[in-house]
Amino acid sequence: MIGGYPDPSGHPESRLGRGQLIEQIRERGIENLEILELFHRIPRDLFLPSAISARAWEDSPIPIGWGQTASQPSLQALYLQALDLRPDDRVLEIGTGSGFLTALLSQITDRVYSIERIRDLSQRARQVLDDLGIRNVAIQVGDGTIGWRKFAPFDVIVVSAGSPAVPPALLDQLAVGGRLLIPVGDRLRQELLLLTKGSDGEIESRAVLPECSFVPLLGRFAWDDDSESPARERADR
Repeated sequence: MIGGYPDPSGHPESRLGRGQLIEQIRERGIENLEILELFHRIPRDLFLPSAISARAWEDSPIPIGWGQTASQPSLQALYLQALDLRPDDRVLEIGTGSGFLTALLSQITDRVYSIERIRDLSQRARQVLDDLGIRNVAIQVGDGTIGWRKFAPFDVIVVSAGSPAVPPALLDQLAVGGRLLIPVGDRLRQELLLLTKGSDGEIESRAVLPECSFVPLLGRFAWDDDSESPARERADR
């Protein structure tokens, strides 16, 4: 689905960096060739601020401003593998961030709806996606914890920030048979959970990672911006 961008293998330095990154991802247990190919094909450096774009091929989280980070590529690859994505999936992404995961998702699935609370990040991601010719992504600025009901239900929901609990609105907007991946825990440490909605509406949950650390998910059904307490809990007092 990418158009208008030259073959990334044409730049020797970029080709070497991508190759090293893909090998690191493979060493972490990601063997799906389609997923590995995405990390070769999509230029991660374009999604980072120019001052740190040289770090694009590190398998590490990278600060992108406004207190946010671009997630570790091997963790994003684990996301893609755990979700068992399909070509006809409609995806809701909570936390556009740099837009790199958004681009990865767009190459496997039919349509991606992404919500970002920071307007500047949203605009920067939109520009890079447009420059790459990615046309199957819609981005909205707003509170990701309330979802995007207009386009629900979603086959897949991906949350790229840590939450004290699973926002109920996201469960409501998950299709039968849908998968929701979300880090749940306190503001410093979370467990990465994969939830699946059965035909009877029951939710099955399993841990994909027992411990991880994401920036906090801020919003009505997650963390308040200036408190250690969940926003909903503070509102109920």
